[in-house]
Amino acid sequence: MGADTGEPSSFLSLSAAFSYGIASMAMVFVNKAILMQYAHSMTLLTLQQIATAIFIHFGQILGMSKRKDFSIATGRKLLPVSIFYNANVAFALASLKGVNIPMYIAIKRLTPLAVLVAGCLRGKGKPPTQVSLSVICTAAGVLIAALGDFSFDLYGYSMALTSVFFQTMYLILVEKSGAEDGLSSVELMFYNSVLSLPFLFFIIIATGEFPYSLSVLSEKTASLSFSVILFVSLVMGIVLNFTMFWCTIVNSALTTTIVGVLKGVGSTTLGFVLLGGVEVHTLNVTGLVINTFGGVWYSYAKYMQKRKMPRRTAPDVEAHPHK
Repeated sequence: MGADTGEPSSFLSLSAAFSYGIASMAMVFVNKAILMQYAHSMTLLTLQQIATAIFIHFGQILGMSKRKDFSIATGRKLLPVSIFYNANVAFALASLKGVNIPMYIAIKRLTPLAVLVAGCLRGKGKPPTQVSLSVICTAAGVLIAALGDFSFDLYGYSMALTSVFFQTMYLILVEKSGAEDGLSSVELMFYNSVLSLPFLFFIIIATGEFPYSLSVLSEKTASLSFSVILFVSLVMGIVLNFTMFWCTIVNSALTTTIVGVLKGVGSTTLGFVLLGGVEVHTLNVTGLVINTFGGVWYSYAKYMQKRKMPRRTAPDVEAHPHK
């Protein structure tokens, strides 16, 4: 995705992958924790993007980071990517209000299936058998787990599936446009934040979330515990975006895929014991195990596929990082 001037060191690659995995896993729980007290997810996302843009801007003024001046041409190229990216995150946040964390992770694992289907519709040809079977296994796990989910929330499930759709569109658009080539992780963060703000402002006004959400936020911040969680959420939004773009730039798509699967396994396990909302049922647990197995199998299948292919520079859209 980003331009490489040379092969990154093993330590740098490992650091980027580990940082992204930890940040991505932590962000799910932080967002779930704040949304349990503050339901206005679009306002939360807007605040996260504002915090990111301000942080980078002042970081440049203080000499902590370097970035090129804002380019209208680059912004125009990145605008569709930013819209789909933020739509993905917005619907993901909305789904967390009604879906427990293990089921959220399971549904988000449907993205490779959606990407494969989209690839077939675009004439990319049939994927390897193991890749196809692994994503079918992942989807079957979601269906089985949903049947045993006593906390089933139609709105939450709908939002999660819509998030999968926008995430798929985002990945396909990135693959087709190559729009992020030549930009550093900090520059990608800044463009993404600035470009998303008009879109997010329109949404929070059109949905009637604003200005009521700000008055609720003002009342909530009287609580020290909520203020701490909100601050952590804003900081984690910056950390997650940075580590995501950093991991993409210094690592192969394959590494990012494996990190995503391992993060999902950890999040699913912790989701049963943290923040509540999970009623254990045989079908639910069985489905989640099948879903997780499908995710691990998918990583192995992609690894074997990569080993058999000649080295190439084109991005692997199925393995692209995401929230």
